[in-house]
Amino acid sequence: MHHRSHLYAAVGAVLLAASALPASARPAAALDTTHLPPPPAPRAGAAGPPATRSFTLEGSVTAAALRAKVQGCSRVSKGLYRTDQGKPADIPVCGKKGAVYWKADLDIDCDGQVTARCNKRTDPYFHGDTAFHQSDGKPLNAERLPYIVVPAPSGTWDYTASGIRGAGVVAVVHQDRVEYAVVGDTGPAGLIGEASYAAARSLGIDPDPARGGVGSGVTYILFKNSKVTPIESRQSAVKLGSELARKFLQEN
Repeated sequence: MHHRSHLYAAVGAVLLAASALPASARPAAALDTTHLPPPPAPRAGAAGPPATRSFTLEGSVTAAALRAKVQGCSRVSKGLYRTDQGKPADIPVCGKKGAVYWKADLDIDCDGQVTARCNKRTDPYFHGDTAFHQSDGKPLNAERLPYIVVPAPSGTWDYTASGIRGAGVVAVVHQDRVEYAVVGDTGPAGLIGEASYAAARSLGIDPDPARGGVGSGVTYILFKNSKVTPIESRQSAVKLGSELARKFLQEN
């Protein structure tokens, strides 16, 4: 699993904070506090406890159908990404009508609000901010909200040029599970494959920020020009994600 440096996190936060709207310009909304995850899995490399599927609308769109849809790759990135520092750069960002996608590992992002399971004690690389914020102006809550991390814009790929933005909806697929998440943070420009504590836990992946994650087998499908409002609403992400996933499967 890769760990982001404080330098990457700090630089990314400064650049994105400059372009973010002030909290006063965003509509007020209460934090969605439903479905608080239980404690992390007890050992390294182990799958987490059985994840509830109340947010994934089991049977609506299957993991197998989504994986079948993204076989092959029409590359939209100019170069390739690494999953971890020191690993080969071999992950392309691919595109189809309505979405971009990649297949990688899943490293744990615990950044954002300080919580019982996401803090400097549990995560030595903890950073108390996220690139995109809740409707009340606070950073996202990685323990409660499923979100993914996109690479910072670079010559390899600029996510904004592909119609991807903060709060965009994402289908994250692992084994037989589909989790609808949002684009919530940015990471190093050369690395790919990272999602929040809550996203990992819902997918049955050990969410522990120090030892969790999974080394391969995760598919990220980001739906173009989508936006979950408010960004912190899991129910809104599932509703929109399910609609867009069904539409994506029907596209030629």
